[in-house]
Amino acid sequence: MSSSAGSSYTLIPRQKYRRSSRRSCATLDTDSQALSALGYFQTLPLEIFQMVLNYLSVKDISMLSMVSKTISSRLINYISTSSGTRRLLLQDFHNLELPGTKEGASILEHYKSLGLLLKRCTLLLPTRDRLKFVHKVLAEVSCFKLSGCARPLHCLGLQCYGVFLQILTAGWDELECHRVFNFLWELSNLARKVQAVVSSKPGSARRLELRIRLYCRSVLLNPWIHRSDSAFWLTRILKPWPMVNQARLLYIIFGPVSSLDGHVVWQKMIEGPTDETSLKGLADAIKLLYGTEAREWTADDVISLVDELSVVPQEWLMENNARLLLLSGNSICFTFMASKAVNGRAVELARLMVFMALVCEKDLYCMDWAVKMMQKVCKVFSTPWERNNFLQCLENTFAHMLMDMLQAVLAGEHDEEDSSFLNLFHLVNAQANFHKEILYMAMRSNSSTT
Repeated sequence: MSSSAGSSYTLIPRQKYRRSSRRSCATLDTDSQALSALGYFQTLPLEIFQMVLNYLSVKDISMLSMVSKTISSRLINYISTSSGTRRLLLQDFHNLELPGTKEGASILEHYKSLGLLLKRCTLLLPTRDRLKFVHKVLAEVSCFKLSGCARPLHCLGLQCYGVFLQILTAGWDELECHRVFNFLWELSNLARKVQAVVSSKPGSARRLELRIRLYCRSVLLNPWIHRSDSAFWLTRILKPWPMVNQARLLYIIFGPVSSLDGHVVWQKMIEGPTDETSLKGLADAIKLLYGTEAREWTADDVISLVDELSVVPQEWLMENNARLLLLSGNSICFTFMASKAVNGRAVELARLMVFMALVCEKDLYCMDWAVKMMQKVCKVFSTPWERNNFLQCLENTFAHMLMDMLQAVLAGEHDEEDSSFLNLFHLVNAQANFHKEILYMAMRSNSSTT
C-alpha cells in the first residue's frame, strides 16, 4: 500500500510538471511569434512606432509593410490617423509652373510611392474593401474629385490621382479592374454628368465638358503604359453609350481645345481646314480602338464611330475627314474607304480620295501612298463597271473642285492669308502629282510585262 501510495504520489508532480512545461512553451512560442512579426518594434509603444515612421520615406514605409501582416496592420492604422494623413497626403498641387518641373515630378513620384504602399498594405483584403479603404484615406483631397478643384487647368491633383490608381491596380485582373471603374464611375457620378453633356447642345456646358475631359484623361487614360490597359479603360468609358453619344464623348475627351481656356472647340472641324495637332488625339484614340488590344470593338464598330464622329457637331469639311483618316493609319483608312465602295457610295468615295491627295500635297506626304490606296480600293469593286464609274467620279471631282476654286479666285474672294489662291495652288499640284504617280505606276507595270 505504501509502495502504491508512494507511486501515486510521485506521478502527480510529474503530470503537473508536464502541464506546466507545455504552458510555458506555448507562452514562449506566442512571444517568439509576436517578436518575429514585429521585431524590435515590439518593445516600442504605438505612439513611438508612429513617430519613427515620420522619419521614413514613403518608399521605406512601403518596404516595411512587406515584413509581416502585423506590421502591415500597424501601418494601416498609422495611415488612418490624422498625423499619418497629413504626412502622406501632400496637397501642394497648384504651386507648380508645369507638370514637367522638378516639383511637379516630385509630387507625382510621391503619389506613385503612396499607391505602392497602399497596394501592399491592403494586399490581403478583398477588392471592394481595398477600394473602400483607399477612398476613406483619399476622401479629404478635394483635387482628386471631378469637380473638386477651382483651377483644374493649373492643378496636378487629377494627374497624381491617376498615377496613384495606376500603381495601385497594376497587375489586377480584368474583373477587379471592372470593379475599380464602377467604383470610380459611381463615386464621381460620371454617368449623370456625361449624360448631361452628350444630350445637350455642344458647348452649352463648357465647364463640365472640360472637367470630364480632364478627369477621363488624367485619371483613367493617360497613366497607363501598355496600350491594352488604355484600350480597356477607354472601352469602359465609351461602351455604356449609344454610338452617337460615343462620338460626342470621344470628341470631348480627345478633340481640339482652346489654348486660352482649355475648353473644347466644337466649330474647329466645320469652319475651315485644321492642322494635325488638332486631330492627333482623335486619331490616336481611333487607332487604339481599332487595334488588337481593344477586344470588344469590331472593325465595323470603329468605322461606324468614325462616320458618326465626322458629323459632330455638324458635318466636317471633307479635308478634315481625310486628314483624320490619314493620321489614323493605313488599315483604318482602307477599311473606311472600302466600306463606302461596297455600299455603292462612289461619288462620296471619289470626293474623299481627292481630298486625300490634297492633304498629301499640303502636309508633304508621299503622293504614291494616295495612289496605292486608290488602287487597293479599286480591287474592292465587284465589277469593272463599278470600278470605272468610281474613276470617272474621281476625275469629275478634280475638275469640279478646280473650277470652284478658280471661280473663287477670279471673283476676288481673298482673305488676309489669301487662302483661296493657296487652295487652288495646292489642288493643282495635288492633281498633277497624283496623276504623275499613276503614270509612273503604269510605266512600271508595262516594263515588267515586256
